[in-house]
Amino acid sequence: MNPVYSIKEAIHKIEHFCAYQERCHEEVVQKLRSMKMDPDEIDTILVHLISDNFLNESRFACSFARGKHRIKFWGKIRIVNELKFRKITQYNINLALKEISTEEYLSTFHTVAERQWETISETNNLKKRKKFCDYLLRKGFESNLVYEKIKELKNLNTDDTDLTD
Repeated sequence: MNPVYSIKEAIHKIEHFCAYQERCHEEVVQKLRSMKMDPDEIDTILVHLISDNFLNESRFACSFARGKHRIKFWGKIRIVNELKFRKITQYNINLALKEISTEEYLSTFHTVAERQWETISETNNLKKRKKFCDYLLRKGFESNLVYEKIKELKNLNTDDTDLTD
């Protein structure tokens, strides 16, 4: 049986939830609903969390974008889609994308692409290129970057293509 929380208990519990890691409004609302709080109580608690700076959508978006790019090596498309899924405003999404410098983004892209190219043990060149493209597009990198990288790697590996075709 789920315990019933007073507003004070719920605030204490949700403050801890927010202090542990950055949260978006949607996550907090879902957590409060799971605690069986009613809509008026949820609004009251959200106002408290925002005013005491436990909850900040801009801070969440920036932290999310930095983390997903630096730790999971996601591209901008995937980051934007995940933020939209969490109901983050376009303003905050744009703010978050500014957290990743162009140099850092391209450096990460090239590192991930080259590592991936080396790990694909496909002898058929066409299949290898398809696996490579699918992987990078799934990671959320822009298709023009992926196709440019394919051309670059194809030119570097022209010696290999004679052997495998």
